[in-house]
Amino acid sequence: MKYGLILMGCLMTTGVVAEERQVYLEAQDGTRIEIASLILAGDGTYSVQMQEAAFANHFLSMRPFKCLEGPAKHWCHVPYPYEIARDVSADLTDLEYDFLFLWKGAGEYGINMWNGVYYDLSEQDGVIVGTLHEMDMNLLAAPPDAGELRPLKAGDLHESDPDSHWLPRMVIE
Repeated sequence: MKYGLILMGCLMTTGVVAEERQVYLEAQDGTRIEIASLILAGDGTYSVQMQEAAFANHFLSMRPFKCLEGPAKHWCHVPYPYEIARDVSADLTDLEYDFLFLWKGAGEYGINMWNGVYYDLSEQDGVIVGTLHEMDMNLLAAPPDAGELRPLKAGDLHESDPDSHWLPRMVIE
């Protein structure tokens, strides 16, 4: 709850009705890829505009994906398919659901749903920072119960070794 309140406080004290921030995925060497723009409204709601130019089109496991192509791994965006409030006034969970990814080896043909990537977001000095966690994306294969907007639980996410992945960090500033 405190993260959304900090964001709201920053927006309200500056008199800004809406604020635009850039969303980056960051490699181990600090190299960044801009993947989206985030528009934060004064009431805590937001919208996301993905930077289509950063992604390549791939047809994997019989469905289209937008993927960032790395030398050893590809990072494929998985738009959250169910209802979401897109509101950060209480916490950053909705935003985490908007930036789900799957990784696959650059030379692999298909995808493995257990290679899910979830960025656990927190606010640090006005910057939102995401730490990579791994998850089995099969958990989202079936729709959640009606009214359940956040079906993933803490036990579904597993902290990852940042040295074992291409893009271990998300930065929103």
